[in-house]
Amino acid sequence: MHTPTELALDPPRAAGAPLGSAVIRSTPEDFQVDERLGFEPSGSGEHLLLRVRKRGQNTAWVARELARLADVRQHDVGYAGLKDRNAVTTQWFSLPARKRTAADFVGAGGEGFEVLEAHAHRRKLPRGALAGNDFRIMLRGVTGEPAAIEARLERLRKQGVPNYFGPQRFGRELSNLAVLTGGSPPRDGRGFVLSAARSLIFNAVLAERVELGTWDRLLEGDRANLEGRNSNFLVEAVDSELEQRLAVLDLHPTGPMWGAGDGGTRAAVAELEESVAGRYPALQEMLRVEGMEPARRPLRAVVRDLASAWTPSVAVPGSAAAQDCELRFSLRSGSFATVVLRELVNLTTVASEDEHA
Repeated sequence: MHTPTELALDPPRAAGAPLGSAVIRSTPEDFQVDERLGFEPSGSGEHLLLRVRKRGQNTAWVARELARLADVRQHDVGYAGLKDRNAVTTQWFSLPARKRTAADFVGAGGEGFEVLEAHAHRRKLPRGALAGNDFRIMLRGVTGEPAAIEARLERLRKQGVPNYFGPQRFGRELSNLAVLTGGSPPRDGRGFVLSAARSLIFNAVLAERVELGTWDRLLEGDRANLEGRNSNFLVEAVDSELEQRLAVLDLHPTGPMWGAGDGGTRAAVAELEESVAGRYPALQEMLRVEGMEPARRPLRAVVRDLASAWTPSVAVPGSAAAQDCELRFSLRSGSFATVVLRELVNLTTVASEDEHA
């Protein structure tokens, strides 16, 4: 059985042992993320949608600065997700269109951020309203053999990766899991603690299925997720059609986002999930008391448009063994870039990751 620390920081890999090591986030430019909304601004309405580029700032701080510029409450500022501080990212925010027009915001900004686009829109941008994220990440000083890493990349293109929650979800020094050790929750609030509790149970179930070799297979009693959608359905029997859709990454097995009530799985799958979640009675009880609704999350993340480019290393001057590798790929909303990278090499992070990718 894996410890909570292992499940948060180093859960089992699916593609095999790391093929070397690399440094990430040596500069913010080495980790670039662009949000894809999945819809177009409506062009009219009582809100504004702003596309913002930020560097070296976290999402909440930018939201506060936008609220100050617009003379609105911070609560009125909407954003779909959190983005890392030590990165160059573009993401969307919304503001009430009370005193300024969209044109007033284009080019506006402050230390570490700038508004690139602004559009009228009908409503506030809710959390999770994303199609996905596009990543451009530089691995510095890669010590593995490029040919072996390229072969591993091809495997990830065809198979996907385990859709673990990354270390960011659990807080700095796992502060969001303090309930397991009797410690105090972080100042960020109870919402982060509840999210971390559900994420740890999910990671534990996924780790079990990775070790069983069923994380990318459908079993009788599973709930299957449709790629690119939030819907799922009960798998009463696994037939050739489901197997084919699974092979082309159109369907995925799911794991529990734990809550009070029936998780929707049946047979051996339900037994496995109940058994694994039962290892964390304190988390289960907290989620029950809070009345969290059960939900499902895909066990597999599809890595779209995965491309690589190799150059001589600038991180390890004079070393013929090490090279730099730039990776570009896309993930659906809620999936973490670091879970892709860790299937390739061991990672050294120059700066701490304090938000979601």
